[in-house]
Amino acid sequence: MTSSAPLDLVVTQATLADWPVISGWAAAEGWNPGRSDGPAFFAQDPDGFFLGRIEGEPVSAISVVNHGPDYAFLGCYLVRPDLRGQGHGLTTWKTALAHAGDRTVGLDGVVAQQDNYRQSGFALAHRTIRFTGVAPEREATGGVRPAGPADLAAITAYDSACHPADRPRFLAEWLTGPGHRAVVRHDGARLTGYGVIRPGHDTLRIGPLFADSAEDARALFTALVAEAAGREVAIDVPEFNTAGVALAEEAGLTPSFETARMYTGPVRDHAQDHVFGVTTLELG
Repeated sequence: MTSSAPLDLVVTQATLADWPVISGWAAAEGWNPGRSDGPAFFAQDPDGFFLGRIEGEPVSAISVVNHGPDYAFLGCYLVRPDLRGQGHGLTTWKTALAHAGDRTVGLDGVVAQQDNYRQSGFALAHRTIRFTGVAPEREATGGVRPAGPADLAAITAYDSACHPADRPRFLAEWLTGPGHRAVVRHDGARLTGYGVIRPGHDTLRIGPLFADSAEDARALFTALVAEAAGREVAIDVPEFNTAGVALAEEAGLTPSFETARMYTGPVRDHAQDHVFGVTTLELG
């Protein structure tokens, strides 16, 4: 898919080789992307990433990643600071959004862009608050252990119940990416939650943190930060999950950033109350 616009902007699909450019711009905006997110992102939809170029130089970026036949997620919407206000972002947006077809599209919008997103047909679902701070010193509790290959099927099923679409290709990479550490909790018979911590550009990132209950979430969170004591960590918590907010606050983390989860239409029913920490603001 290719689009041309005035001022010689050409929008084409990006490849994994372009990811350092996109993630570098995101880091410069203070979004703190994970250092090894690229392979998992592209595994979900290798055709869902776009760059706008002028005379071969990247100036804009966006992702519209298809998660299934009914759902897509928009992220990584960026324009180089010195070239903003010239229409490059809108041209890139329109080209990429066509990739979603008639799917419902979700996004996590920064405050400055939320009015623009509303004008494009996105409606507010909830706010998400990023909590950041130094990981407390805690000892891991019972029932939590590192995730292994034998857990992949159970994690994938659990994740599907907590997310608007299935994403097995993404999870296969996300759980095992460089520096990623995944943990699970069982009640003796079934999985009651899982979580992942990974290195970001500025801090360690926790996401997802999906759990049946606040007790399960606390046990998983404790296990994730146990090996990160004294280091900066961040977790993106849906504001409506008051137990998740309390968990972050109890750990001494404070709000540092907020976004709005917005959708263009309905999404399938999923266990939103199990979402104590969003997986990633770029892919949902």
